Amino acid sequence: MFTAEKREETWQEMEGPWDLLVVGGGITGAAVLREAGRAGLRGLLVEARDFAWGASSRSSKLVHGGLRYLAQGDLRLTFEAVRERERLLNEAPGLVERLNFLAPHYRGSPPGRAMMGIGLTLYDLMAGAWNHRYFGAGFFRTLAPNLRPSELLGGYWFKDAETDDARMVLRLVLEAVAEGQRALNYARCVGLIKEGGEVRGALVRDGLTGRTARVSARVVVNATGVEADDLRREVGAMKRLRPLRGSHLLFPAWRLPVAQSVSFMHPRDRRPIFVFPWEGVTLVGTTDEDHGDGMERDPAISAGEALYLLEGLRGQFPSLDLSSADVLATFSGVRPVIGSGKAKPSQERRDAAVWEEQGLLTATGGKLTTFRLMALDVLKVVQRRLPGFRGASRTLPAFQPPVPHWPRSAASLPPAELLRLAGRYGTALPELLAAAGPQELKHVACAPTLWAEVRWAARAEAVVHLEDLMLRRTRLGLVLPRGGAEHLPRIGAICRAELGWGQARWEEEEERYLRLWETCYSLPVGLAGKEGWTGRPDGTGEALPAAG
Repeated sequence: MFTAEKREETWQEMEGPWDLLVVGGGITGAAVLREAGRAGLRGLLVEARDFAWGASSRSSKLVHGGLRYLAQGDLRLTFEAVRERERLLNEAPGLVERLNFLAPHYRGSPPGRAMMGIGLTLYDLMAGAWNHRYFGAGFFRTLAPNLRPSELLGGYWFKDAETDDARMVLRLVLEAVAEGQRALNYARCVGLIKEGGEVRGALVRDGLTGRTARVSARVVVNATGVEADDLRREVGAMKRLRPLRGSHLLFPAWRLPVAQSVSFMHPRDRRPIFVFPWEGVTLVGTTDEDHGDGMERDPAISAGEALYLLEGLRGQFPSLDLSSADVLATFSGVRPVIGSGKAKPSQERRDAAVWEEQGLLTATGGKLTTFRLMALDVLKVVQRRLPGFRGASRTLPAFQPPVPHWPRSAASLPPAELLRLAGRYGTALPELLAAAGPQELKHVACAPTLWAEVRWAARAEAVVHLEDLMLRRTRLGLVLPRGGAEHLPRIGAICRAELGWGQARWEEEEERYLRLWETCYSLPVGLAGKEGWTGRPDGTGEALPAAG
């Protein structure tokens, strides 16, 4: 459990010395902390905001090899990602789940049946399993009945996987803490400590109290994602990252019904767009835009991006007559891509990198799917820096297997529900179920989240602000209308009981959360209801022909 008492205990130990100080609480930092602990290193992770606040809770939720990267000739990245996907499917059931994909094939539309077939064959050879098949137009339309029928020749069915990325990060962090590592959210690194020209620690400020600590560490790892260049500047390094924003729309499942993922090319620029069921809603993504707004606040979708995605949807699903009025919520993530000067953002490679500069190790780039490989690469460099450290094992599973014993109350839950919970909470699941109050093993409205999960997040998962609970510990802020505003009174009662918030604190948190949701997780002001419009990157628009 990660309680207020645990946070205070960690602050009392802050100065160290530590073997490893990890700055950044996204998927890379969490994986480094987890693998370091297994290898016998004493590690501390600090995150300026909340765990998984950045791209690691705003990804496209796919655990995949990346057919796009295969098409770009990046065989190594695709191979590594496909193999890691298969490992995660075996090691984290309920958290990483198989997802069927459909790729329609239209007359005269690239890449064509032959090229797509070659790519999928390579994809499956890398995975060691045959997971694709071509179907003619008639049967293909039974799999995706709302697709545009004109010029449809058929299409491919294949397999990848999906996840809840924020829960993946939380499980890594909490398992590391349970095994003796230390981690703090809302603890900002405000400067590096150097000795003899080498980085030997950092100055950390508590975002809750303002207190500071001089943290001594044998190795400092910069895992701050898109903000990694900011820390690198303290050692005189040049900027190397190109922040790229990927934005997404979420629709009620009844309004955009898909039983599996549909992947198609946008009619304007031939970029891939996907539509798939996730957490009880339908997720649509993604864009690829340079992000120049900084990271002082949550990134948000632009009018141009929203209209771009809507244009693609209306072209591919004309009979549904979708408009901006149907959008349930939005989210945007900013990817830490290593810049190479390509004209188009989508042309940049998604390679991972580990740089060593004056004792500071920076781990950046890469993909959600290959987080474990990134962590092992970091520990290879650490091994050279720490005499006597034998390195990390490459054979251990990424996550600790869940405890196979449940309290009696679990008998009321169907096996699929228990699997989902086990994947997200691991060994903490028995405690979560035991902590559930009356009627709390029921879902929050139409979301897959149980009320017991809300209570457990507040009690044991380092929730500092309401947004942490609504947007990352659970996804209620994304999958319920207006960010779940209708259910905030009951959620408030749980937060007051578990977090000790008084009424004034709750009202402050509620107002802050709803303002954030309106600003960064809904459509831009003035866009809702603009049916039949398409946008340009600058946010202007022109009339779109009627659907169909």
